[in-house]
Amino acid sequence: MFGLDPTLLFLLFFCLFAACAFEFVNGFHDTANAVATVIYTHSLKPTQAVVWSGFMNFLGLLTGGVGVTMSIIGLLPTELLIDSNVYHSMAMALSLLLSAILWNLGTWYLGIPASSSHTLIGSIIGIGVGHALLPENSTKGVSAINWDKAIEIGQALLLSPLFGFAAAIILMYILKKSIKNKAIFKEPKKDTPPPMWIRAILVTTCTLVSFFHGRNDGQKGIGLVMVILIAFLPGYFAVNTNLNLTDVKASLATVKTVTAKIDTLPLSEKERESYHKIMDASADLDVIIATGLTPATLSTTQKFDIRKAALNINKHAKKLLESESVDLSAGDKKILKKATAGDKAPFFSFGSTSATGIAGVTDFAPAWVMWIVALSLGLGTMVGWKRIVVTIGEKIGKNHLTYAQGASAELIASITIGLATAYKWPVSTTHVLSSGIAGTMVANRGIKNLQGGTVKNIVLAWVLTLPVTIILSATLFVLFRWIAG
Repeated sequence: MFGLDPTLLFLLFFCLFAACAFEFVNGFHDTANAVATVIYTHSLKPTQAVVWSGFMNFLGLLTGGVGVTMSIIGLLPTELLIDSNVYHSMAMALSLLLSAILWNLGTWYLGIPASSSHTLIGSIIGIGVGHALLPENSTKGVSAINWDKAIEIGQALLLSPLFGFAAAIILMYILKKSIKNKAIFKEPKKDTPPPMWIRAILVTTCTLVSFFHGRNDGQKGIGLVMVILIAFLPGYFAVNTNLNLTDVKASLATVKTVTAKIDTLPLSEKERESYHKIMDASADLDVIIATGLTPATLSTTQKFDIRKAALNINKHAKKLLESESVDLSAGDKKILKKATAGDKAPFFSFGSTSATGIAGVTDFAPAWVMWIVALSLGLGTMVGWKRIVVTIGEKIGKNHLTYAQGASAELIASITIGLATAYKWPVSTTHVLSSGIAGTMVANRGIKNLQGGTVKNIVLAWVLTLPVTIILSATLFVLFRWIAG
C-alpha cells in the first residue's frame, strides 16, 4: 500500500492515530473553556452542553480553511519539509506528536487549564532545536528555526490573553453601568435555570466559543496530519494534488514582474538576500512548469523542488512586503501579496481546502483530513470535561461565576479567537477564556477576588509549557534521528 514497507506503513497509521488522539485530547482538554459557564449557571445540563459544544467544534473546523494550519507548519525548518528521507521525516512526526500528547495529558490529569496551542508550538520549535543540534547542521545552529514565524506566533499567544483580561474588565464595567436588572450579576441558584434572556445569552456565547475554537484549534490538528502525510507520502502530498499549473504560471509571472520593479540599493543585506532568493526560486519554478507536466506526472523529486521554490517565494515575499525600504506602490504590493499568499479564504469552506496564488502549491488539506480531525475534536469535546470545568468555574475566583461574568468572558473569548483566525494567528482558547474569567473577577471585587493558588498554577503551566515541550521534543527528535541513522 502506497509503496511503503510494512514497518513504515505501521508507523504511518500509528502517527495518524496519534494526531487524531492529540485532537481528541485537545477537545476534552479545552471543552471547559466553552461549557463551564453554561454548566455552572445551569443554562444547560452537562450532557447537553458538551454535545452541543462538540458539534459546534466539529462545524467550526470544517468551515475554517487552512490559514492557521499553514502558520503552524511554517514554524518547521524548510529543510525538514523537503527532506525525501522518510525515516528522517518519521522521526520528526513521532517526536512532535509524543511530546505534545504527553504534556497535554499531564496538565489535564492535574486539572490545570494549560494551552494546547502552546504545547503544539513548543513541540514544533523543539523539532527545529533538535534539527539544529544534529552534527550535519552544526554550522547553521538555531538559524534553522523559522524565528520570524515563531516571533509572530509568540506575540499572538502572549497578547491574546492580556487582551482577554483587559477587555473582560471593560465589558463588565459597561454592563454594570448600563443594565438595571441586577439578576445578571448574581450567583446562580442551585439547580435552577436562569431567566430565559440570560440563558439565551450564555448559550449563544458558549456556541461562539465552541465554533471559533474549532476554526482555530482544529486547524492545528489538520497541520499535524499534513506534516505526517508529507513526511511519509511525499509523492502524494508534497504539493497540492489538485494543482492547476496554469494558474501557478500566471501567479509566478506576476511575482517576477513586480519583484523586478524593486530597487535593491536601499535594501539591507538581509532584504537583498530575500530579493535574490525570490528571483532564484521563481526561475527554478519556471523551469519545472515549462516542462508541461501535470501534478499526476511530476516525479517526487520535482514535487519537492516545486514545494521548496514555492515556500521560498512566499517566505521572502512576505519579508519584502513588510519592509519599509521596498519602494513598491500600494497597488504593486497588493498584487504581489495576492500572487503569493492568495486571496483571503471564504468564511465557509466545507470539504477539501486550498489557498490560491503560489501558496496554493503547499497550503491545502484534502477533505478526508478535515473530516477525521473534525470528528476527533468533536468526540473529544464530549468526554473528560469535568476536571477543568471545576477549575474554570470555582477555582479562579473566590466566588462562583455570575451570569454576567460567564457571558462577558465567553463573548470576549469568541471575538478574540475569531479575529485571530481571520488573521491566521494560532491563539490559546484556554488562556484567552481563563484570563477573561480572571478579568471579570477583578472587575467584580478587585484583585483580591482571585484565588492565588489556582492563578499561580495556571501561570506556571503557561510559563513551563514552551520550555518543557521544546526540550522534550528536541530530545526525542535527536534520539529518533540517531535510531533512524
